[in-house]
Amino acid sequence: MEGIREEIEFYDGRKIILETGLLARQADGAAMVKVGDTMIFASVVAKEELAEGVDFMPLTVEYQEKYASTGRFPGGFIKRETKPSEHEILVARLVDRALRPLFPEDFRFETQVLIYLVSAEKNTPPDAYAALAASTALAVSNIPFNGPISEVRVAQIDGKFVINPSFADLERATLDVMVGGNYDDINMVEGEMKEVSEETLLEALKFAHEAIKIQIEAQRRLAQKVPKSQQKREYVQDVMDEEFRKVLEEYCYPRIYNVCKQFIPVKKERKLAFKQILEDFLASLSEEERESKKALAEKIFHDVQRKAMRDLILNEQVRIDGRKLDEIRPIWCAVDYLPSAHGSSVFTRGETQSLTTVTLGTKLDEQTIDGAVIEGTSKFILHYNFPPFSTGEVKPMRGTSRREIGHGNLAQRALKNMIQWDEDNPYTIRVVSDILESNGSSSMATVCAGSLALMDAGVKIKKAVAGIAMGLILNSETGKYAILSDILGDEDHLGDMDFKVAGTADGITACQMDIKIKGLSYQILAEALQQAKRGRLHILNIMNQVISAPREDYKPHAPRVVRIKIPRDMIGAVIGPGGKIIQDLQRDTDTTIIIEEDGDYGMVEIFATNRENMEKAKEAIQKIAAIPEVGKVYEAVVKSIQPYGVFVEILPGKAGLLHVSEFDWKKVTNVRDYFKIGDKVKVKLIAIDEKTGSLKLSRKVLLPRN
Repeated sequence: MEGIREEIEFYDGRKIILETGLLARQADGAAMVKVGDTMIFASVVAKEELAEGVDFMPLTVEYQEKYASTGRFPGGFIKRETKPSEHEILVARLVDRALRPLFPEDFRFETQVLIYLVSAEKNTPPDAYAALAASTALAVSNIPFNGPISEVRVAQIDGKFVINPSFADLERATLDVMVGGNYDDINMVEGEMKEVSEETLLEALKFAHEAIKIQIEAQRRLAQKVPKSQQKREYVQDVMDEEFRKVLEEYCYPRIYNVCKQFIPVKKERKLAFKQILEDFLASLSEEERESKKALAEKIFHDVQRKAMRDLILNEQVRIDGRKLDEIRPIWCAVDYLPSAHGSSVFTRGETQSLTTVTLGTKLDEQTIDGAVIEGTSKFILHYNFPPFSTGEVKPMRGTSRREIGHGNLAQRALKNMIQWDEDNPYTIRVVSDILESNGSSSMATVCAGSLALMDAGVKIKKAVAGIAMGLILNSETGKYAILSDILGDEDHLGDMDFKVAGTADGITACQMDIKIKGLSYQILAEALQQAKRGRLHILNIMNQVISAPREDYKPHAPRVVRIKIPRDMIGAVIGPGGKIIQDLQRDTDTTIIIEEDGDYGMVEIFATNRENMEKAKEAIQKIAAIPEVGKVYEAVVKSIQPYGVFVEILPGKAGLLHVSEFDWKKVTNVRDYFKIGDKVKVKLIAIDEKTGSLKLSRKVLLPRN
């Protein structure tokens, strides 16, 4: 058997090989992407039967990293790959968002794209090639698809743009963005930056698009060699009752447009007004027609509502809540809202609201990352929760959704590079955003609330961070368009773009763009970025009126930390046999103690909510780790009595003989006349035997000589 191959050569000599025809031949399409020893396999299958009662593209994308790809076993008790990790979900979302807009609008056949990492080089990030594999599988299939597409990672390293850099190079990156698109336009962007300008981001997108074009050309060449891909499958398209559509549109359009022009600011009231129009139209029909055409009427009504809202914005340059195109909704925010939390905030923008908390923990609270390729720990965690009541709905609660994971990751990327990680900040930090109200841009509300809560907690962040979601209404026939700042949920749902931009007053720290059309021009992207900057500065100004810098100190009930160095060879003494000493010390002082080797020293971190307890633990460790010093006076404890003297402990685990001749200047005839076990006595270390290390102690040198 021989496969069909195409090759892509990078400007730096790297090669990407696309291959099909060898594996998974019962799938509608399958492909392998090879980059060095990294191999990503993708398959695609679409059902032949139309999905009933579905008015969207039923696409499922899954990405899985096989542990065997790096010669590892999965961690945990169950030694197999099970549910996807958050990282795998995020990669699947990236691919989904680039593929979905390119399927025909009326193609509603359940389609499944499965992507597996089957071989991996440790220094090659595989996520940059997942979309290429998925699109290649679609390109060689007979499934209708207006592609190909591809995705690349673009990074700015040492001032230069690099496509799909290594993990090692990414550590120096000031910009790290995944970009997806077709041959003509970009349709997906997500990434993080270290306060880069709008112009730099735009140049990065253009640079990435050139690499995307090369990968698309290779897919086209490969597809030309596969007979199956030359004839895409035919499918039954929707048959629209045009006469009924016309009747509904004539009745509903002016009424919907009029509701839009009433500028109702409350989402529920606006929704009820639209609902009443549909109910009135249905009531105008005969009972038989009402029953038979209700579902069709709801579908057409949605299209008419979309058209009316878009026409209002394009024709009158005003939005359904009465705002100008670049106007931000009213903002109210507060900090220290929850007195028992280490830090908290409320951020409300229009009908979108986030209640956010910050919790400070120890190294023991770090999140363990145990992926097939990426291993390690994370000291900064951000969780985003979207309960159904936030939109006035009742829904089953079945664990964290993919949307929640994606929004939380975006907010985390927006904030993480602004946190100062140094000796004064040894904490593990968890930020939790609970969305209490939602009407557009709740992930960007999380960024704002997270920035406020971190400052309230006293976490040293370099600058405040705010986020804003930009929308777009584009008439492809006339070329007219409107860019919207701080979009509503309706404007996201009925519009063409959701472009989230987060950053400080000095630059962008994260962004995410999804579009529902084929692509966007760079002119629109440039305008959207500049308009987003103006909105971001407006939001930051309001936030700064509430809190403009981190608190000077942590909350009284937040954990405090002290760091001390001890000799490396004393680490065992502090830990004790089986950890007994350190466990007893933590229990007795109500502290958390962490010890790590650092060169010739042991770094000890002591966490406590009570300063007195922290000092007790510190003093105890210093005593255990202390090295006896000749000439120093110690308060010793008598441990045993012998006819020739007493053995005393001057430091934990450090004992020596106080000989009877060193008791007093006068002659001592009976040791027990002076001491009993448990007595405390001040002694001076007068010598240490070089050969045996035994301690020579004296009491009499501290007494006046008669």
